[in-house]
Amino acid sequence: MRISLSWLREHADIPAGITADELEKALVSVGLEVEELSDLGAAVQGPLVVARVLSIEELTEFKKPIRYCMVDVGEAEPTSVICGARNFAEGDLVVLIRPGGVLPGDFHVGARKTYGRMSHGMICSARELGLGDDHDGIIILSPDLADRIGQDARPLVGLDEVVVELAITPDRGYCFSARGIARELAGALGVDYRDPALLPAPGARGVPVSVTVRDTVGCDRFGTRVVRGVDPTRPSPAWLTARLTHAGVRPISLAVDITNYVMMDLGQPMHAFDADRVSGGLVVRRAEPGETLTTLDGAVRKLDAEDLVISDDSGVISLAAIMGGASTEVSGETVNVLFEAAHWDPVTVARAARRHKLPSEASKRFERGVDPKLPLVAIQRAVSLLVEYGGGVPDDAIGDVDHVAPRAPITMAADLPNRISGVDYTRAAVVRLLEQVGCSVEDSSALRVVPPTWRPDLTDPADLAEEVIRLHGYDQVASILPSAPPGGRGLSAEQRRRRSVGRTLAEAGYVEVHNYPFVGAEFAEAFGLADDDPRRVAVGLRNPISDEEPLLRTTMLPPLLAALTRNLGRGNRDLALFEVGRVFHPSAAAGNESPELGVAGRPTAEELAAVDALLPAQPWRVAAVLAGEIEPAGWWGKGRTADWADAVEAARIVVDAAGAHVTVRAAQYAPWHPGRCAALLVGDVVVGHAGELHPAVCAALDLPKRTCAMELELDALPLPGAPGAPTVSTYPPALIDVALVVDAAVPAADLGDALAEGAGSLLESLRLFDVFESEQLGAGRKSLAYKLTLRALDRTLTGEESVAVRDAAVAEAVRRHGAVLRGA
Repeated sequence: MRISLSWLREHADIPAGITADELEKALVSVGLEVEELSDLGAAVQGPLVVARVLSIEELTEFKKPIRYCMVDVGEAEPTSVICGARNFAEGDLVVLIRPGGVLPGDFHVGARKTYGRMSHGMICSARELGLGDDHDGIIILSPDLADRIGQDARPLVGLDEVVVELAITPDRGYCFSARGIARELAGALGVDYRDPALLPAPGARGVPVSVTVRDTVGCDRFGTRVVRGVDPTRPSPAWLTARLTHAGVRPISLAVDITNYVMMDLGQPMHAFDADRVSGGLVVRRAEPGETLTTLDGAVRKLDAEDLVISDDSGVISLAAIMGGASTEVSGETVNVLFEAAHWDPVTVARAARRHKLPSEASKRFERGVDPKLPLVAIQRAVSLLVEYGGGVPDDAIGDVDHVAPRAPITMAADLPNRISGVDYTRAAVVRLLEQVGCSVEDSSALRVVPPTWRPDLTDPADLAEEVIRLHGYDQVASILPSAPPGGRGLSAEQRRRRSVGRTLAEAGYVEVHNYPFVGAEFAEAFGLADDDPRRVAVGLRNPISDEEPLLRTTMLPPLLAALTRNLGRGNRDLALFEVGRVFHPSAAAGNESPELGVAGRPTAEELAAVDALLPAQPWRVAAVLAGEIEPAGWWGKGRTADWADAVEAARIVVDAAGAHVTVRAAQYAPWHPGRCAALLVGDVVVGHAGELHPAVCAALDLPKRTCAMELELDALPLPGAPGAPTVSTYPPALIDVALVVDAAVPAADLGDALAEGAGSLLESLRLFDVFESEQLGAGRKSLAYKLTLRALDRTLTGEESVAVRDAAVAEAVRRHGAVLRGA
């Protein structure tokens, strides 16, 4: 929103000596973002004068039309100028910058020969002077300024102005007007404010044109009035076109310029119809199937049944609140003007503007909310201006179809702003600031506040509290960070576990990815899941981002493997990826009907419980996938391809980071290879699986052979407690190797547990380093070799003590699993 400072001064007593810095601070203090403050007078240097076009010679020998003009600049002899614009004629008054002048952008103007003629300066458009974006033609001044030829043109085109450009947030639609900005600025500066909407305007009387409003929800107020006998040749006054130009609005004609001026001043969009081209009465309704409208921009638009339109006996003549139709457009022959000002439903306008890809200055205001009390005020302003500058006579009849409902009061505790901001506002200050907003306040035990009609965004106590805080000053609210609870830096135990797991996997060489949790139904077939596998039962989305992925994942692997495939397709061959995220399982109550929750008050505990029961279970999981080499080849030797053991090791890393101990068991679980799949147990609970993916799964998903994966449920792991300090012994270790022969069905982890229990407290670590099978051992037998590290805290172990520990460990293995010491 662009607005000139002199325009704002009409409504607020802004100090004459206010600096740009003071103005910006005042606007920012009330929450208005200043994008730019432009002193237009400093933008153009050198002689800028009023000139009259005496003659025009068309030069046709060039690729584009060029005009050689002789202009009167108030001197004895006329001067010559070359110009390419086509919108002026002999006798028009224009703005000329003479040699030696400098235009915005450091464009220096001099006398030079061009197109075979001498040009002494340049006739200027609004964009060349930095007044706006209009570059379709040069500025034409009012004929009334003929006595100013040769004089400084800056005051006439508004180059003595300061223009403010603001970024208006969607909730502050009333600031798309001089009225709204001046109100805020007056409050910030503590100066008097004059509301232009309080100027006297006559009420409804008679029927200027028959109006039927069929949809009083979409349009709850519709005002009309006719001005007859307007002189269509009358130009818009210079002050009005200057203000519109400063605001970025291109002047068109007197009647249209007046409607735009009133919109920019009051915030009430209007429309001017050629009254002689309106057939019969007006009807406000929704569009009917098959209807079209040629809008003012010349486009033929197919109307939607939700569109609000204005029609007459000939059909639709306006896309309501957005753009008028060409059939009733005000033209250079219009002598009778019908003004319309209405109040439209914001949601309907917003949808229509987006549906037709037709944003307009009117729709921008209506979709944010316009004051429903403005239509007759706006019509009176427009009629007065048109009569004054166009010479018309207004009809006595004034139409007003009014279905506007009064605003309901909002009850707010007087201390609510204090509780929200931490600032100690007095009760009187809260009332005063709300009244400054324009609210009507009844001060009883609680404040009963009726928001002003121009603030549709004020709907509940929190909105009113925000206004108090804003007007008192956001800078008065202390920026104090909340104190974190002691221990854990404010993180919950679950958060610390997830961060530890992610950090540990990253340190082990895995790369974290974040995937959308959406999958397609075909993943179950690709994974080879059984028909009764619970992972087939997924939560469906009513409005999925992609129809190909309408389900929420029940396992982390489908999106993670898709990320693996995507990276492989882009040339990355050696990959180790992991993700920490949620999976989703339908609740037992998923088929029940969701309760209807009202907005009049907080839902009851029973209603909230019923809603919570419908939510899917969402446990946290971690998954990792590997493909390619885990150890690259090089001059140091051969590389090593990732295999099932690396996936199991990733699971060990995760469980260790969570502060637990994992037990590994052979298992069969899709989508893993039945002979290379491990179940991961913490205690007696299976928390996940790891291993090599089934060859059929790799083929279905276009994955490399022997791709490996791990997935386990983080929520099934115990929460980590406070870490204990490690015990360090300064005495040397004793290293003993033990090889035991057992049945092939005995898990290595179970045999290791037996050795550890038998060794007792002197065992520091135990590691399996060899697995051997041969005919010499016998059918169905295998040899497992372990390295035992023994150490005491207070002494160096003797050979006898070490052997005794080894023997105790072996004895426990024999007792549990019938192990035989190899070589014995």
